[in-house]
Amino acid sequence: MKALRVTGYGTLEDNLEFQNVPVPTINNDEVLIECISASINPHDTKLIRGDFKRMEKLKFPYPIGGDVSGVIVKKGINVKNFEIGDEVFGVVQGAIAEYESVNAAQVTKKPVNLSFYEAASLPIAGMTTIQALQYASIKSGDKILIHAGSGGVGSFAIQYAKAKGAYVYTTTSADNCAWVKTLGADVVIDYKKENYLDMLSDLDIVYDTLGGQYTFDAFKIIRQGGRVVSILPSEINKEVAKELGIPPFMQFVFSLRKSKIEELKKQKNAYYRYFFVNVRKKEDLNEIKELAENRRIKPMIEKIYAFDDSKQAFKDLAKGHAKGKLVIKIK
Repeated sequence: MKALRVTGYGTLEDNLEFQNVPVPTINNDEVLIECISASINPHDTKLIRGDFKRMEKLKFPYPIGGDVSGVIVKKGINVKNFEIGDEVFGVVQGAIAEYESVNAAQVTKKPVNLSFYEAASLPIAGMTTIQALQYASIKSGDKILIHAGSGGVGSFAIQYAKAKGAYVYTTTSADNCAWVKTLGADVVIDYKKENYLDMLSDLDIVYDTLGGQYTFDAFKIIRQGGRVVSILPSEINKEVAKELGIPPFMQFVFSLRKSKIEELKKQKNAYYRYFFVNVRKKEDLNEIKELAENRRIKPMIEKIYAFDDSKQAFKDLAKGHAKGKLVIKIK
């Protein structure tokens, strides 16, 4: 079968290639999916670039792409909740391929009102946001800042936070302000012209999708007892090291370092959590399905690429400023 593979660390041009590989086999708890569509995430480009190689070395050639939608063509003997021919969506390792195997816990039935392409745009962005805002204990009436509202995660997060009854502030560029407003954001800040730090204060939650200095700055604008949840680390402390799966000895080493975040937490009596999405929380996939079928979440897709143009999709994603998700049509 045809599949896109990462051949090494470095540039997208030199380290992505199509290969002819065997159709995956499955174990008793897995299903084999005929992939119809996939979408890509910033994590994929960082993986290829080698940003995570100090924490986890890849074995090349390495399958790429997590978000998938397709049809089950084979299932293991322990899989009871799916039948051959079921249309599904979820998270795999190697979505940009004609077929991929996955534990049945990582997929669920596709929303009936969505195309395969729309469904493929939702899993990782949606599960990441649901888990982030669960950690933040979001509730109706909360004031929340969501950074990068026009991106794949941000565009889902705005809709999800509004579905939970929150008052949503978000940042984006001038070109996307009107579009982001249609997602439900109450206040849209053009980060090129306005400084959100001068405009916001006493927020209940900051959903930090950018990391780095943005994490530290989040504590300037939350109220006493506010909550900050990050999907990108700003520093490697003991908790972040544990979440990233760094060996226990190195977790101990990091615990000896002075933590800026710990100081900021104390100043605001705040809650902070960095986390890496758990792709086996099937209940989150089911919530995405329900939200989509009830039309409380609408997939946001900037462009659909042909399978053969997958490398171009990665190049475009790496440029930044995508409006919604970039999706690949496998079949």
